[in-house]
Amino acid sequence: MDTPAGEPAPLRELIDALRRLPGVGVRSARRMAYHLMQHDQDGARQLADSIGGALSRLLRCSRCNNFTEMDPCAICSHPRRDPGLLCIVETPADQNTIEASQGYRGLYYVLMGRLAPLEGIGPRELDFDRLLRRATDGLVREVILATNFTAEGETTAHFLSEALTARGLKVTRLARGVPAGSELEYVDAGTIAWALMERRSAE
Repeated sequence: MDTPAGEPAPLRELIDALRRLPGVGVRSARRMAYHLMQHDQDGARQLADSIGGALSRLLRCSRCNNFTEMDPCAICSHPRRDPGLLCIVETPADQNTIEASQGYRGLYYVLMGRLAPLEGIGPRELDFDRLLRRATDGLVREVILATNFTAEGETTAHFLSEALTARGLKVTRLARGVPAGSELEYVDAGTIAWALMERRSAE
């Protein structure tokens, strides 16, 4: 879509920035930008301040790789979590979904992505070496692969299963109650809880 004649450069820059959000095209970005400028400048300032605050205050937990204000994060440092269970998820949103199921009391590792060779995302980009060090720290007795049931998620789970099994770890996968092709973020809590309880060997 062409840029309208006379559209100010700061507005174009805002539209381009909004287009970085997942699922936001140029039309949606332009609509949001004009809404913020026309009807909600206080909201625009709050949004800018919140983004700046998140960038300056958040860091990655050295144990689970999730975003946190303190290291280790609240879950990794919780005395009642089971350090022998390590659940591997793709995103923080997936971790939140599993937590909402109230069916898991172990720890997590957040990949911050999934293997996608066509997009240039391989084991190095996801720092699998760091994950393998975490999983072989001597405390973990079982690794639960909770990557999404998409083609990329299954590829990631297969790769990790082989690498972790080769290191002598018990590796399991969420049960197939989670629909094929689905992302955990959009699966209901009851299904997640069942899939955790009925998890199977990943071999």
